[in-house]
Amino acid sequence: MAPARRTDVLVVVVALVLSALLVWVVSGDTLLMTVFLAALAAFGAGAWALSRRRPAAAEVEFAQPDWSVTVAGIERPDMAIAVTDRAGRLTCANTSFESWFGPASAPPSLPVVPASLERLADATRRAWRDGHGTAEIVNEDGAHWRADVRRTGRGDDFLVWRITPVGTSDPVGELVVQLDGKLGRGLSKAGIAAALVDPDGTIRAASAGFAMRATGDAHADMTGADFVALLNQEEGERIGWARDGGRGGALVLYHVPVTDPDRSDDADPNTTPSLMLVVEASHGIGTGGGGTGSAPHLEALLSQLPLGLAMADRDGRLLFANPAFMRAAGHEGQEPPTYPTDLVVKEDKRALSEAIRRFAQGPAAAGDLAIRLTSQPEDPVSLSLAGVRGLGEAAVLLGLTDTSEEMRLKRQVAQATKMQAVGQLAGGVAHDFNNVLTAILGTCDLMLMRHTPGDSDYDDIQQIRANSNRAASLTRQLLAFSRQQTLRPEVLQLPDVVADVSQMLRRLIGEKIQLSVTHDRDLGPVRADPTQLEQVIVNLCVNARDAMQSRGDGSGRLALATRRVTTTDVRAMRSEIIPAGEYTALIVEDTGGGIPPEILGKIFEPFFTTKEQGKGTGLGLSTVYGIVKQSGGFIFAESEVGKGTRFTVYLPVHHAAPGSVAEKAITAPEPPPTQWAGGGSILLVEDEDPVRIVAERALTRQGYQVTCARDGEEGLELVQEGGKFDLVVSDVVMPTLDGPAMAREIRRFAPDLPVLFMSGYAEEQLRKQIGIANAWFMPKPFSVQQLSEKVGEVLARTAQG
Repeated sequence: MAPARRTDVLVVVVALVLSALLVWVVSGDTLLMTVFLAALAAFGAGAWALSRRRPAAAEVEFAQPDWSVTVAGIERPDMAIAVTDRAGRLTCANTSFESWFGPASAPPSLPVVPASLERLADATRRAWRDGHGTAEIVNEDGAHWRADVRRTGRGDDFLVWRITPVGTSDPVGELVVQLDGKLGRGLSKAGIAAALVDPDGTIRAASAGFAMRATGDAHADMTGADFVALLNQEEGERIGWARDGGRGGALVLYHVPVTDPDRSDDADPNTTPSLMLVVEASHGIGTGGGGTGSAPHLEALLSQLPLGLAMADRDGRLLFANPAFMRAAGHEGQEPPTYPTDLVVKEDKRALSEAIRRFAQGPAAAGDLAIRLTSQPEDPVSLSLAGVRGLGEAAVLLGLTDTSEEMRLKRQVAQATKMQAVGQLAGGVAHDFNNVLTAILGTCDLMLMRHTPGDSDYDDIQQIRANSNRAASLTRQLLAFSRQQTLRPEVLQLPDVVADVSQMLRRLIGEKIQLSVTHDRDLGPVRADPTQLEQVIVNLCVNARDAMQSRGDGSGRLALATRRVTTTDVRAMRSEIIPAGEYTALIVEDTGGGIPPEILGKIFEPFFTTKEQGKGTGLGLSTVYGIVKQSGGFIFAESEVGKGTRFTVYLPVHHAAPGSVAEKAITAPEPPPTQWAGGGSILLVEDEDPVRIVAERALTRQGYQVTCARDGEEGLELVQEGGKFDLVVSDVVMPTLDGPAMAREIRRFAPDLPVLFMSGYAEEQLRKQIGIANAWFMPKPFSVQQLSEKVGEVLARTAQG
């Protein structure tokens, strides 16, 4: 029992005894005293029992969610916040989210570029799995945000998205906040009334000092008030406060243009808001007496602004520049130069000097000038100039905004757009070139059927065929670069592919280079095209050989390794590119001269090479990049000048479900169909005459009855007119009516008619776009034998099915 409780019991007992004695003394009756004592004891026991009883804890109840309260709680001007449920529906969002992305968009489906949509989808998956995810996103206009998503809710069934701008500044928004905060209070103490005014004269925000001088109430809400109506022009050009009725002191107005990032036409003075500084002339500013008066105090205040501001005199000398101006000019932490022209390149010095002289001598006006800074001579920036009067020596106000991050993002978007255009061009060129190569290879095969190795023309035909195959490998590189290559993925072990290509590598790299190959244990299988993986390994090793041969005596060490990468390893990397999961890594490391940092970021670009003219196409590493990305993997390069280079390829581990088709394919591959010898009637549809002629002759020699059509419309007419065919062999891309559209129309008349498509595009890509059952694909270019075997395979499988 606690000491306090024991004290309470003792007091009660003493009180009972004294009460009983008092009754006995008064009455002298022992029986009465006994009854009285028993009644008090019963009453005390009841009270004790009641005091020992503890109230039951109230059950916690949660009120039904009121999303309007949530929206009010997440309202922020500098951050977009949204809440989505497990179905991906938008539960609520603040005003910034609706303004930036629209009310109809719900994460991760935001109006951003496709690459950013993929990153948002990855962040969503990580959030549902791990509780948190991040993604960098960019829209078509180059605006850049960072998205942070977290899983929350009583049942972990909601996602909270916080999206903040990256690398962009909102000087207008910052001024609105600061005028109502520390900056506004500092200006008020200095006797300076400040207001942010739109071109139409409407006040966006004002300091407490402005509100006090204009209305007499420091807490008055000035938003939406007419700035001009608060002032009164008196005798001559004398300006005073309207509420003073001409009895107050004269005022001096300073006009500072403020760039509004929400407007694309922010250089237009008709749309640019202004920071209006109102100072009494008696304070010494604006007296025009030739001295600066309290200008140093004004400089101290301007130095706190988030805008890059500087002041120059009529001779072009720089009188003052705040830290934001020097940071935007690329000279953060340095003292301002003597002349603002010292900050620009030689070609722009004269234009800037003349602009300062023009604004210093003419009427008070504002404008913009495109200049190139010495810190970033390749990217022009916009410098704002405004003529000011009444600041003594100061005659021109200069404004500069830090746009380095914005320019970097613009370059990234431009580079991504260029790469996409080059990829589409490369894919189109490779597709057309494959048609030409198909005709050449087919003609060579037909000619070889009429010649024997002893004929005089036999070797020439073989030479033509060999050169055509070399050209076909070049088109495969173009398609790999544009990620439109036809891959034949298999579930395989990466060490097996390395072992198959190791002997060839030893001959390629030469005797002076030492080759070492190591493998981890318990590597997971990967799903990829083994032929294309061999090309990746060969390209990386050949580049490593050239790097080592270009320095010293050409000796060196080339290391190939395969590593097991677990989910924990990926998370420890803290990479925003690789999703968490299990990978099998291929590492190619050399002891060459290394790659300089300024070149390392360009090595995967097409047609970029550091080799001398005639010794490099610039497609090797871009081809490697295309193959790896098309296989669902990632590739990274690390290099240090003088110490070598290391390429790491991450391929996701393939997990097959027990009893699945993929698992059965690994353990018991499907036997190939028996050789077809039953002939048949074939409809051949091809718009390229050389390809159609070669294919017709090849199939006819195999005993097939071939009917040709020059385009999809003609092929459809042959089926509509009652033609009976066992197989349709058609090109994919044709004018007017392409192959897939023709096949869909044909299926209306012959639902079970199989179709064999010929195309130079990727099979996986075509299957997604076409969506036709009972269809096969054959990549171009192909030989006569390959065409005959594929047609026989399709007919055999159709007969078996």
